Amino acid sequence: MSKTAAMTSDSAEMNPIRDSSETARWQDYFQLMKPRVMSLVVFTGLTGLLAARAPIHPVLAAIAVLCIAVGAGASGALNMWYDADIDQKMRRTRGRPVPAGKVKGEEAASLGVVLSLLSVMFLGFAVNWLAAGLLAFTIVFYAVVYTMWLKRWTAQNIVIGGLAGALPPAIGWAAATGSAPLNAWLMVAIIFFWTPPHFWALSLYVTTDYAKAGVPMLPVVKGARETRKQILLYSLLLIPICLSPVLTGLGGPIYLAVAGLGGIVFLLLAWRVFASKAGDAADPRAADRALYDVTEDEKAAGAKAARNLFAFSILYLFALFAALLGEAVTGVHPLELLK
Repeated sequence: MSKTAAMTSDSAEMNPIRDSSETARWQDYFQLMKPRVMSLVVFTGLTGLLAARAPIHPVLAAIAVLCIAVGAGASGALNMWYDADIDQKMRRTRGRPVPAGKVKGEEAASLGVVLSLLSVMFLGFAVNWLAAGLLAFTIVFYAVVYTMWLKRWTAQNIVIGGLAGALPPAIGWAAATGSAPLNAWLMVAIIFFWTPPHFWALSLYVTTDYAKAGVPMLPVVKGARETRKQILLYSLLLIPICLSPVLTGLGGPIYLAVAGLGGIVFLLLAWRVFASKAGDAADPRAADRALYDVTEDEKAAGAKAARNLFAFSILYLFALFAALLGEAVTGVHPLELLK
């Protein structure tokens, strides 16, 4: 190796913030925007836009979806900036760009602020200000109310903070119609009540991570048993809410089948979590370990039950909105089939 090449290599190793590959650099910035979360936000926002079944120019529709995506990415960047101290303590998140030293915290914050302003202003001027206002509220609620306050201070962080992740369908609907009627808020309600059992199922098998980071997730504060009970209660609330779009004419026969059959599976999986000992072995509140005597088989079965519910919850939400989207695109409607 030449002296110049060696010096270049040493320089790159000494400064982890400066990646030698521009492609990797852009990938780090992209990861700041939480692409997996962003893809779900875009999908539900697009569903809201098309489920409104209102005439909207394709260019304006594309702008609305783009702004929703950019706004979601902005929220993710601000979240990663502020949560870097927490992320560094958790095995699941320590590889994220900021705690891993790939992107500076101030760079993540600047990116989040700039993208927030661009997405809201562009959506307002190009489409309408109701949609822009809802997008602005969503960004502020997630980046400030949830990230900077709720997440670190209350076990109800996921319940209240879930509103931010639930709003994209209403933003999409408002972009298409300039209004946000009942059906738009029914889609919001579906995501809102889906969020607690989804994230609490995850938290049951990463409780130790949350406890180390000092995040007051429900299993850390109230214990695994209470978490399992809350998962079942929210699941029981979720299913009738998922069926309600059929009563308002938003959902058709395909949606009814998906919501009904999927809801049965969801409840079954939630019951299995409730009946298991998921999370007991890692419960930080178990001062008397005899009360939480868990065999290895019970520990494995509990973790499997929680993972199964977590995985299926993603599939269920996707299937619900895919059914609404498909019916909207194809024009399927309950009344048309009953004629």
